[in-house]
Amino acid sequence: MPTVLVVGAGHAGLEAAFAAARVGAAVRVVSGSTATIGQTPCNPSVGGVAKGHLVKEIDALGGFMGRAADACGIHARILNRSKGPAVRATRVQVDKRRYGDHARAALLGARGIEVTQGLVVALAIAGCRVVGVVLADGTRIDADAVVVTTGTFLGGVLHTGATTTPGGRVGEAPAVGLSAQLAALGFTLRRLKTGTPPRLDGRTIDYAGLEPQPSEDPPPRFCWADDPEPPPPLLPQVSCHLTWTNPATHDCIRANLDRSPMYSGKITGRGPRYCPSIEDKIVRFADRERHQVFLEPEGLDTHSVYPNGISTSLPSDVQRAMVATIPGLERAVVLRDGYAVEYDAIDARTLDHRLASKDLRGLYFAGQVNGTSGYEEAGAQGLVAGANAALELLGRGPLVVGREQGYVGVLVDDLVTQGSDEPYRMFTSRAEYRIVLREDNADVRLADLACAAGLVEARRRDRAHARHDAAVAIASGRPAALPTTPELAARAEAILLYSGYEARMRLEIARLHGEHADLPLPADLDYRGIGGLSHECAARLAAVRPSSTGQAARIPGITPAALASVWAHARMRMRATHRGAAVGDA
Repeated sequence: MPTVLVVGAGHAGLEAAFAAARVGAAVRVVSGSTATIGQTPCNPSVGGVAKGHLVKEIDALGGFMGRAADACGIHARILNRSKGPAVRATRVQVDKRRYGDHARAALLGARGIEVTQGLVVALAIAGCRVVGVVLADGTRIDADAVVVTTGTFLGGVLHTGATTTPGGRVGEAPAVGLSAQLAALGFTLRRLKTGTPPRLDGRTIDYAGLEPQPSEDPPPRFCWADDPEPPPPLLPQVSCHLTWTNPATHDCIRANLDRSPMYSGKITGRGPRYCPSIEDKIVRFADRERHQVFLEPEGLDTHSVYPNGISTSLPSDVQRAMVATIPGLERAVVLRDGYAVEYDAIDARTLDHRLASKDLRGLYFAGQVNGTSGYEEAGAQGLVAGANAALELLGRGPLVVGREQGYVGVLVDDLVTQGSDEPYRMFTSRAEYRIVLREDNADVRLADLACAAGLVEARRRDRAHARHDAAVAIASGRPAALPTTPELAARAEAILLYSGYEARMRLEIARLHGEHADLPLPADLDYRGIGGLSHECAARLAAVRPSSTGQAARIPGITPAALASVWAHARMRMRATHRGAAVGDA
């Protein structure tokens, strides 16, 4: 049986391992610490706007994240309830300790998966193929394919004020050797940054006067209650609270910007534009008098609270002074300082839609190493990479989700076509077909793909189709074969609301993906030899090496004239191939 080796056991690594095993490969996971498998090191939540769509799709593809969040959730809400069904999103806040324990038990107890503790320092390469990894102690582990899911550990450095420490997370060593080898192999590395806020002692927070944010009743879930494997029982639910920064907070930060590694020059990596540190917020939005801070309990058995909204790398004394200016936090005790982590990420344009390297066979990448942020984006990539690694080894067709099929497809296509010079975050606005890519229909959208790849059983696929047929019947006023649950009623409402828009969008999808609309392009195509292409457009195409004219059209800077030349060349190649086939048949 072929072996897929997964480097790392975070959210991308977990999904990669489980997916490869479900497809049918033997799996070996190498993690720097088996004690930290499946950690949620930053925000204690799973889902949110567009991210909830990804989690629903991970679940539809047989993945782990949604079911784990449901098992460990202590607070859940539907975001964007006042807006249309297409942008409504589930967000589940998890008990961090329980989530890690749940993930570790699932991985260590999974059939066909072996877990090894060790630090990978290099890939083992034979010719143009990756054949395993080398550990820090010199041990070589052979494998038929390798999926790299190193998160923030690739050349990771932690920053708090003037203090700089090597690491991917507090107390865990970075993957320095692997980073250097990837650069030597020709991979373009980009320096990115993310961060986390200080943790507060909830017993020292004054909640009087703060706005409570209770969990919904009943709490929304990622998994369908009528799936062949029913969802786990609910944990007790807790409330979050909302507070705000104020001019005193901002004055404290401005007075100490010279001590922030973000502004002193110590950090060179680019941070997430849409989830900036509190220092960045104060500088970039100088006219804002306040910023939201959500106080989120990190578990049922801990007093630790996550103040979502004040991610920072300021010195320890400034963090404490800043926190004390915020209503309700005047006497709050800081349990752990916030910090920034700077790390290396590859240019994902060197990958194809399987998340496989275009240059080294058997090598796949998933997660933050591809330039993304967020547990959900990482998990989605891990599932795609792990499944495809196993599918290739077993001689089966790849798992490729189209942009019109899911947010997973949007995510992968954006990364391998456009790359990212800042941590990529999913938004509903990135999906041009978002009206048909709703949370409520993720199961049926991906059921056939998932079953064909071996990621889910036929009975689960059939249940997804039966569920959808029932929702269509409800929307049409006909008797449904299944009970009318709130979830099915919500889907029926969406079907009615979007019926006209969805019909037009499906016609557009059919036109764009009809015969000859999206022509294949060979990976070794010499774009400089195509007439009508400028040097710049040829260089952009050669850098991405698109697999089709549709992907070529999405490369930034490719002009309509250049695209027409590429399409004409692809059409000419296709006609020549058909003529050759006809001659051969004769």
